[in-house]
Amino acid sequence: QVQLVESGGGLVQPGGSLRLSCAASGSIFSFYAMGWYRQAPRKQRELVAYISIDGRTDYADSVKGRFTISRDNAKNTVYLQMSSLKPEDTAVYYCNAGQLGVGYVPYDYWGQGTQVTVSS
Repeated sequence: QVQLVESGGGLVQPGGSLRLSCAASGSIFSFYAMGWYRQAPRKQRELVAYISIDGRTDYADSVKGRFTISRDNAKNTVYLQMSSLKPEDTAVYYCNAGQLGVGYVPYDYWGQGTQVTVSS
């Protein structure tokens, strides 16, 4: 079992930056690949970025060059640095613990989500 708690969301103007954090507990964090998802109103949840156990990363095309995922295994925490934010980045952001298979494969371990709103 893994418990995940996200933080760092908020209201930011277009072009601004935010850093989301996800603290994990309950299991060995370094055993899991980690992913960030987001869900906008009336849209399906989508994978934004993931990071493997050994630090390899991949991103959705919509956020490449603007978002950076990282992990600190000593702190059992995964981060999502978001820059050049756009109104279309507005969503609830969730972190997830999973594995790599054909791409990122999520386990049923989710945080409660953190709201990111990009608006002037």
